[in-house]
Amino acid sequence: MGLEPLFQAWSYFRRRKFRECADVCSQLLEGPPGEQELDSEYTVFQAAWNLKTRALTEMVYVDEIDMDQEGIAEMILDENAIAQVARPGTSLKLPGTSQGGGPSPAVRPVTQSGRPITGFVRPSTQGGRPSTMEQAIRTPRTALTARPITSASGGYVRPGTASLITNPDGPFINLSRLNLTKYAQKPKLAKALDLAALATEYAQFKDWWWKVQIGKCYYRLGLYREAEKQFKSALKQQDMVDTILYLAKVYLRLDQPVTALNLFKQGLERFPGEVTLLCGIARIYEEMNNISSAAEYYKDVLKQDNTHVEAIACIGSNHFYSDQPEIALRFYRRLLQMGVYNCQLFNNLGLCCFYAQQYDMTLSSFERALFLAENEEETADVWYNLGHVAVGIGDLNLAYQCFKLTLVNNNDYAEAYNNLAVLEMRKGHIEQARALLQTAASLAPHMYEPHFNVAILSEKVGDLQRSYTAAQKSEEAFPGHVDTQQLIRQLKEHFAML
Repeated sequence: MGLEPLFQAWSYFRRRKFRECADVCSQLLEGPPGEQELDSEYTVFQAAWNLKTRALTEMVYVDEIDMDQEGIAEMILDENAIAQVARPGTSLKLPGTSQGGGPSPAVRPVTQSGRPITGFVRPSTQGGRPSTMEQAIRTPRTALTARPITSASGGYVRPGTASLITNPDGPFINLSRLNLTKYAQKPKLAKALDLAALATEYAQFKDWWWKVQIGKCYYRLGLYREAEKQFKSALKQQDMVDTILYLAKVYLRLDQPVTALNLFKQGLERFPGEVTLLCGIARIYEEMNNISSAAEYYKDVLKQDNTHVEAIACIGSNHFYSDQPEIALRFYRRLLQMGVYNCQLFNNLGLCCFYAQQYDMTLSSFERALFLAENEEETADVWYNLGHVAVGIGDLNLAYQCFKLTLVNNNDYAEAYNNLAVLEMRKGHIEQARALLQTAASLAPHMYEPHFNVAILSEKVGDLQRSYTAAQKSEEAFPGHVDTQQLIRQLKEHFAML
């Protein structure tokens, strides 16, 4: 004997099986209305309709606090006036104004905006802020795709279309046919229907929740100063962590990270030990290239919540790039014990095992990572790291094959082009190496390695002018690179002799 359908749908909902829940509710709603049992307040029909609505909402829910991804339209067509020459340590737009203490690009790879790649993929950390339209279209890779981020509204579109994708017959809820006045008379539905036009009449500008919703609308429209006023007004009426996070998003979009930091610290005075506020401070320090301060706040996060995945991953990444792979291995093993089981984790475990000289675990970790890879970009990352392992053990033929397989899975992988060029140079194939380096430099102009390798290659064959031009690009990408500075000095001395 099976479960009663409505109870079964509720069971699916509690287990977060939203698709199965919606299907069972649809079967109930397709039955004739005469078969519905009439309850004192609620019919089975109303319960199924309400449950299906909640299931569809949960299926496409996007947390707006974390969803802060700037697309091409937002970055290139932004008309907000921001100081072009910011003071050191006060801007996220200019990599040159980052605070000290961060790792150099020679140790830790950077994004095109000049910030080090974080240990935890967030929408706002992968795209960067390109300076030209060509770079915006070509370069930014998100966590899941090598294609450009077309719009920040990609995640926002889904709730609006959720009712359209469920039924081939049309939308599940037809807003134009709803009688909002009738629903507003039911006290249990009054709060949910504040979103309707009657809410402004009842609120009388005294409801903090309604002000937050207005601020979110202003933020979506790009009216950041108006959004700031609404969030500040809401905070005066009611202290809420979410409101602080929304206001910090506004300040970050206005390129005011110091103001956002002060806001978070004020919030910690009112909400001591709040994990989301501590994590917000750590993220800002990380984006400002102040890795040591970011690590301290991530440790504070773990004191409050020792299962926080982002904090564990970022601290592990920081230890790895600080030449402490054994300690990083402990953090990644902790993630594995917590149930995180994906390609990226085994990829990192493989690298940590290799650099910690635990060779018996290295290849098995990479094999598991290849098995768990969900798309070609993840597969390309694993093959690229396997190529580094092959270089480390001296098997250059295996390294060559691994980098080739990287490009088979992702032909926009600039690092693989660069490493293949180095292997071609060792074989004496100058023209092939030059072509590969030019491809790498065009795909990733923020990397200094392709420019430096072009400079070295050109200097060896006697093309000093091209060598000097490439060395200048390398210095622009990484001003502290000693080898580049020495090469430029040698070329200048040579030019002076002429």
